[in-house]
Amino acid sequence: MKSKAVKKANAPAAALAERRIFLVREQAVMLDSHLAELYGVETFNLNKAVRRNKERFPEDFMFQLTKEEAESLRFQFGISKAEGRGGRRYLPHVFTEQGVAMLSGVLRSGKAVRVNIEIMRAFVRMKRALIADRELARRMEMVEKTTTLHGERITVLSGIVRGMIEPPEKPKRKIGFTK
Repeated sequence: MKSKAVKKANAPAAALAERRIFLVREQAVMLDSHLAELYGVETFNLNKAVRRNKERFPEDFMFQLTKEEAESLRFQFGISKAEGRGGRRYLPHVFTEQGVAMLSGVLRSGKAVRVNIEIMRAFVRMKRALIADRELARRMEMVEKTTTLHGERITVLSGIVRGMIEPPEKPKRKIGFTK
């Protein structure tokens, strides 16, 4: 059983991890700088550990962002500028869920393992939320279809009922003499 102190220490990491998962190229990913922050290491050191273990990180585990993708993310949450003083010299790397799992074996620290567990849980929560959203969208689509189908029937029925309720037209005048 976890102590309260351990649970409290992991709670900020879990909440932060959930906010740091982004969709890039239709994949849920985390930036190298965000992972480094969570693991408590420098981004340079995290990327150096990855370079030393390149065979563990195929393209579907980790990839480097294009200039356009990095620019888009820069506007979303403020990645430091690539040019000028300070900032990044290289385009950021992003890690998929499998890449994040592989990082715990590369970094080999107790904190890395604990943070990694919370990150994995964040990915699972995100997947569940996406599945729930898809299910909700599917149900809404079905309701709209049945409403449309029933809506046409209701319109026809209401026309018939309205015809029955409304008084008939005045009888036409008879042709001929009236008394």
